[in-house]
Amino acid sequence: MAAKLKKGDKVIVLAGKDKGKTGEITSVDPKSGKAIVDGINIAIRHVRQSQTSQGGRTPKALPIELSNLAIVDANGKASRVGFRMEDGKKVRFAKTTGDAI
Repeated sequence: MAAKLKKGDKVIVLAGKDKGKTGEITSVDPKSGKAIVDGINIAIRHVRQSQTSQGGRTPKALPIELSNLAIVDANGKASRVGFRMEDGKKVRFAKTTGDAI
């Protein structure tokens, strides 16, 4: 099945502690059905100091379920993703506006 959400897509969070926030997908794991979104689902990780890097508390974006994300259409609203054929190619489109993504 084709991926409805891909790396680089601008998405909005539909559920969870960051509901309503928007960000860009930095990576997707289709096997687990999760994605890492820049600036969303941030947790503090403690890093040990080494010769090359300073230790301390660093913020890290954790994965979020794909079902809790929706793509942002041209109007800035959450939209579902559909597929259609254009010029012999399969293209994703926003169901709210009908525009190709």
